[in-house]
Amino acid sequence: MILWRLKTQTVNFRSACHSGWTMKHNGQYAILLLPPNLAPGPAGPVRVQNQNNKGHPMRYQITGKQIDVGEALQTHAKTELDAMLGKYAGRPTDATVVFSKSAHEFVCETVVHLSTGLNATAKAHATEIYSAFDACCEKMDKQLRRYKRRLKDHHKDRTEPVELIGASSYILASEADVHDDEPESLQPIIVAEMETKIPSLTVGEAVMQMELAGLPVLVFRNDKKDGVNVVYRRDDGNIGWIDP
Repeated sequence: MILWRLKTQTVNFRSACHSGWTMKHNGQYAILLLPPNLAPGPAGPVRVQNQNNKGHPMRYQITGKQIDVGEALQTHAKTELDAMLGKYAGRPTDATVVFSKSAHEFVCETVVHLSTGLNATAKAHATEIYSAFDACCEKMDKQLRRYKRRLKDHHKDRTEPVELIGASSYILASEADVHDDEPESLQPIIVAEMETKIPSLTVGEAVMQMELAGLPVLVFRNDKKDGVNVVYRRDDGNIGWIDP
Protein backbone atom coordinates (compact mmCIF):
# COMPACT_ATOMS: atom_id res chain seq x y z
CA MET A 1 0.00 0.00 0.00
CA ILE A 2 1.31 3.43 -0.94
CA LEU A 3 -0.14 6.67 0.45
CA TRP A 4 -0.02 9.84 -1.65
CA ARG A 5 -0.96 13.36 -0.57
CA LEU A 6 -2.98 15.12 -3.30
CA LYS A 7 -2.75 18.78 -4.22
CA THR A 8 -5.92 18.39 -6.28
CA GLN A 9 -8.40 15.60 -6.88
CA THR A 10 -7.37 15.39 -10.53
CA VAL A 11 -3.87 14.01 -9.89
CA ASN A 12 -3.27 10.75 -11.79
CA PHE A 13 -0.47 8.22 -11.51
CA ARG A 14 2.17 6.84 -13.81
CA SER A 15 0.64 4.80 -16.62
CA ALA A 16 3.55 2.34 -16.30
CA CYS A 17 2.23 1.11 -12.95
CA HIS A 18 1.48 -2.60 -13.01
CA SER A 19 -1.98 -3.74 -14.03
CA GLY A 20 -4.13 -4.51 -11.03
CA TRP A 21 -3.37 -1.44 -8.96
CA THR A 22 -6.45 0.27 -7.56
CA MET A 23 -6.79 3.76 -6.10
CA LYS A 24 -9.05 5.24 -3.44
CA HIS A 25 -9.04 8.87 -2.35
CA ASN A 26 -11.01 11.16 -0.06
CA GLY A 27 -9.94 14.45 -1.62
CA GLN A 28 -6.73 14.81 0.42
CA TYR A 29 -5.04 11.40 0.26
CA ALA A 30 -4.90 8.63 -2.33
CA ILE A 31 -4.18 5.02 -1.39
CA LEU A 32 -2.81 2.68 -4.05
CA LEU A 33 -3.47 -0.97 -3.28
CA LEU A 34 -1.11 -3.53 -4.82
CA PRO A 35 -2.50 -7.01 -5.64
CA PRO A 36 -0.85 -10.02 -3.89
CA ASN A 37 2.36 -11.49 -5.36
CA LEU A 38 2.96 -8.44 -7.52
CA ALA A 39 6.24 -6.60 -7.06
CA PRO A 40 5.94 -2.81 -7.18
CA GLY A 41 7.13 -0.99 -10.26
CA PRO A 42 8.21 2.62 -10.69
CA ALA A 43 5.50 5.04 -9.61
CA GLY A 44 5.14 8.73 -9.07
CA PRO A 45 2.69 11.60 -9.34
CA VAL A 46 2.78 12.32 -13.08
CA ARG A 47 0.13 13.30 -15.61
CA VAL A 48 -1.33 10.49 -17.72
CA GLN A 49 -4.18 10.16 -20.15
CA ASN A 50 -7.39 11.34 -18.52
CA GLN A 51 -10.02 8.80 -17.51
CA ASN A 52 -13.74 9.21 -18.07
CA ASN A 53 -16.45 8.48 -15.55
CA LYS A 54 -16.28 4.72 -16.22
CA GLY A 55 -12.51 4.42 -15.97
CA HIS A 56 -11.89 4.22 -19.73
CA PRO A 57 -9.21 6.37 -21.39
CA MET A 58 -10.53 9.78 -22.44
CA ARG A 59 -8.77 11.10 -25.54
CA TYR A 60 -8.33 14.82 -26.14
CA GLN A 61 -7.36 16.78 -29.23
CA ILE A 62 -6.87 20.46 -28.39
CA THR A 63 -5.66 22.68 -31.21
CA GLY A 64 -5.64 26.27 -32.40
CA LYS A 65 -6.22 27.70 -35.86
CA GLN A 66 -3.29 30.06 -36.44
CA ILE A 67 -3.05 30.75 -32.69
CA ASP A 68 -0.83 29.16 -30.06
CA VAL A 69 -2.53 26.90 -27.51
CA GLY A 70 -0.17 26.57 -24.56
CA GLU A 71 0.11 23.74 -22.05
CA ALA A 72 -1.66 25.73 -19.32
CA LEU A 73 -4.76 26.23 -21.49
CA GLN A 74 -4.76 22.57 -22.54
CA THR A 75 -4.55 21.48 -18.90
CA HIS A 76 -7.39 23.84 -17.97
CA ALA A 77 -9.57 22.50 -20.79
CA LYS A 78 -8.96 18.85 -19.86
CA THR A 79 -9.59 19.46 -16.17
CA GLU A 80 -12.82 21.37 -16.72
CA LEU A 81 -14.17 18.92 -19.29
CA ASP A 82 -13.35 15.97 -17.02
CA ALA A 83 -15.26 17.57 -14.16
CA MET A 84 -18.23 18.46 -16.34
CA LEU A 85 -18.51 15.19 -18.28
CA GLY A 86 -18.12 13.09 -15.13
CA LYS A 87 -21.66 14.11 -14.11
CA TYR A 88 -23.30 12.47 -17.10
CA ALA A 89 -23.78 8.94 -18.39
CA GLY A 90 -22.72 7.81 -21.83
CA ARG A 91 -18.99 7.18 -21.38
CA PRO A 92 -17.45 10.00 -23.45
CA THR A 93 -14.63 8.49 -25.52
CA ASP A 94 -12.92 11.57 -26.94
CA ALA A 95 -13.21 15.32 -27.16
CA THR A 96 -12.02 17.80 -29.78
CA VAL A 97 -11.45 21.42 -28.77
CA VAL A 98 -10.55 24.00 -31.44
CA PHE A 99 -9.62 27.61 -30.70
CA SER A 100 -9.63 30.32 -33.35
CA LYS A 101 -9.81 34.08 -33.70
CA SER A 102 -12.65 36.08 -35.24
CA ALA A 103 -11.96 39.81 -35.41
CA HIS A 104 -11.27 40.88 -31.80
CA GLU A 105 -12.82 37.77 -30.23
CA PHE A 106 -11.59 34.26 -29.50
CA VAL A 107 -13.79 31.38 -30.60
CA CYS A 108 -13.92 27.97 -28.92
CA GLU A 109 -15.71 25.00 -30.48
CA THR A 110 -15.92 21.68 -28.62
CA VAL A 111 -17.20 18.32 -29.82
CA VAL A 112 -17.57 15.39 -27.40
CA HIS A 113 -18.16 11.89 -28.76
CA LEU A 114 -20.12 9.48 -26.58
CA SER A 115 -19.55 5.72 -26.70
CA THR A 116 -23.10 5.14 -27.99
CA GLY A 117 -22.32 7.19 -31.11
CA LEU A 118 -24.08 10.46 -30.21
CA ASN A 119 -22.14 13.75 -30.25
CA ALA A 120 -22.47 16.90 -28.18
CA THR A 121 -21.29 20.18 -29.73
CA ALA A 122 -20.96 23.68 -28.29
CA LYS A 123 -19.46 26.96 -29.55
CA ALA A 124 -18.80 30.25 -27.77
CA HIS A 125 -17.06 33.62 -28.31
CA ALA A 126 -15.27 35.92 -25.84
CA THR A 127 -12.57 38.58 -25.81
CA GLU A 128 -10.37 36.33 -23.62
CA ILE A 129 -9.43 32.83 -24.74
CA TYR A 130 -10.05 31.25 -21.30
CA SER A 131 -13.44 32.94 -21.12
CA ALA A 132 -14.30 31.57 -24.57
CA PHE A 133 -13.58 28.02 -23.40
CA ASP A 134 -15.43 28.45 -20.09
CA ALA A 135 -18.51 29.78 -21.92
CA CYS A 136 -18.33 26.88 -24.37
CA CYS A 137 -18.02 24.36 -21.53
CA GLU A 138 -20.97 25.95 -19.70
CA LYS A 139 -23.11 25.78 -22.84
CA MET A 140 -22.33 22.08 -23.31
CA ASP A 141 -23.06 21.45 -19.63
CA LYS A 142 -26.55 22.92 -20.08
CA GLN A 143 -27.18 20.77 -23.16
CA LEU A 144 -26.11 17.56 -21.41
CA ARG A 145 -27.98 18.46 -18.19
CA ARG A 146 -31.20 18.79 -20.16
CA TYR A 147 -30.86 15.21 -21.41
CA LYS A 148 -29.17 13.69 -18.34
CA ARG A 149 -31.87 11.08 -17.66
CA ARG A 150 -32.37 10.21 -21.33
CA LEU A 151 -28.61 9.91 -21.89
CA LYS A 152 -28.47 7.46 -18.98
CA ASP A 153 -31.34 5.42 -20.43
CA HIS A 154 -29.84 5.62 -23.91
CA HIS A 155 -26.49 4.30 -22.68
CA LYS A 156 -28.25 1.45 -20.82
CA ASP A 157 -30.62 0.48 -23.63
CA ARG A 158 -28.34 0.77 -26.67
CA THR A 159 -25.90 -2.14 -26.61
CA GLU A 160 -24.29 -1.28 -29.95
CA PRO A 161 -22.93 2.10 -31.09
CA VAL A 162 -24.91 4.15 -33.58
CA GLU A 163 -24.35 2.92 -37.12
CA LEU A 164 -23.11 5.57 -39.57
CA ILE A 165 -23.87 5.39 -43.30
CA GLY A 166 -21.64 7.12 -45.84
CA ALA A 167 -23.21 9.68 -48.17
CA SER A 168 -22.18 12.49 -50.52
CA SER A 169 -22.69 16.10 -49.45
CA TYR A 170 -22.66 19.06 -51.86
CA ILE A 171 -22.30 22.82 -51.52
CA LEU A 172 -24.34 24.67 -54.16
CA ALA A 173 -23.62 28.20 -55.32
CA SER A 174 -26.13 30.81 -54.23
CA GLU A 175 -28.11 32.13 -57.21
CA ALA A 176 -28.06 35.61 -55.67
CA ASP A 177 -24.25 35.59 -55.84
CA VAL A 178 -24.04 34.21 -59.38
CA HIS A 179 -26.80 36.01 -61.31
CA ASP A 180 -28.21 39.50 -61.15
CA ASP A 181 -31.06 38.48 -63.48
CA GLU A 182 -33.24 35.39 -63.65
CA PRO A 183 -31.06 32.25 -64.07
CA GLU A 184 -31.14 30.58 -67.50
CA SER A 185 -31.24 27.07 -66.00
CA LEU A 186 -32.48 25.40 -62.85
CA GLN A 187 -29.37 23.22 -62.84
CA PRO A 188 -27.46 24.18 -59.66
CA ILE A 189 -23.74 24.98 -59.71
CA ILE A 190 -21.79 22.64 -57.42
CA VAL A 191 -19.10 24.51 -55.51
CA ALA A 192 -17.75 21.58 -53.49
CA GLU A 193 -18.40 17.88 -52.86
CA MET A 194 -17.70 16.20 -49.53
CA GLU A 195 -18.28 12.93 -47.70
CA THR A 196 -20.68 12.92 -44.76
CA LYS A 197 -22.14 10.36 -42.38
CA ILE A 198 -25.85 9.71 -41.78
CA PRO A 199 -26.61 8.12 -38.38
CA SER A 200 -29.07 5.28 -37.95
CA LEU A 201 -31.35 6.38 -35.07
CA THR A 202 -34.83 6.24 -33.66
CA VAL A 203 -36.86 9.43 -33.95
CA GLY A 204 -36.32 10.15 -30.23
CA GLU A 205 -32.56 9.68 -30.59
CA ALA A 206 -32.52 11.93 -33.64
CA VAL A 207 -34.24 14.75 -31.73
CA MET A 208 -31.81 14.33 -28.84
CA GLN A 209 -28.80 14.32 -31.22
CA MET A 210 -30.06 17.45 -32.97
CA GLU A 211 -30.43 19.25 -29.63
CA LEU A 212 -27.06 18.08 -28.28
CA ALA A 213 -25.28 19.23 -31.44
CA GLY A 214 -27.20 22.51 -31.64
CA LEU A 215 -28.35 21.77 -35.19
CA PRO A 216 -31.39 23.31 -36.93
CA VAL A 217 -32.00 20.09 -38.90
CA LEU A 218 -30.83 16.46 -38.85
CA VAL A 219 -31.04 13.85 -41.61
CA PHE A 220 -31.01 10.27 -40.29
CA ARG A 221 -31.98 6.72 -41.18
CA ASN A 222 -35.00 5.62 -39.15
CA ASP A 223 -34.08 2.48 -37.21
CA LYS A 224 -37.73 1.39 -37.05
CA LYS A 225 -38.63 1.86 -40.73
CA ASP A 226 -35.25 1.57 -42.48
CA GLY A 227 -35.79 4.77 -44.47
CA VAL A 228 -34.31 8.27 -44.51
CA ASN A 229 -36.11 10.75 -42.22
CA VAL A 230 -35.59 14.37 -41.21
CA VAL A 231 -36.19 16.20 -37.93
CA TYR A 232 -35.96 19.98 -37.78
CA ARG A 233 -36.56 22.92 -35.49
CA ARG A 234 -39.75 24.84 -36.32
CA ASP A 235 -40.21 28.60 -35.99
CA ASP A 236 -42.90 28.02 -33.34
CA GLY A 237 -40.39 26.21 -31.10
CA ASN A 238 -41.67 22.69 -31.80
CA ILE A 239 -39.80 19.92 -33.60
CA GLY A 240 -40.85 18.86 -37.10
CA TRP A 241 -40.50 15.26 -38.36
CA ILE A 242 -40.54 14.31 -42.05
CA ASP A 243 -41.19 10.62 -42.78
CA PRO A 244 -41.44 10.01 -46.56
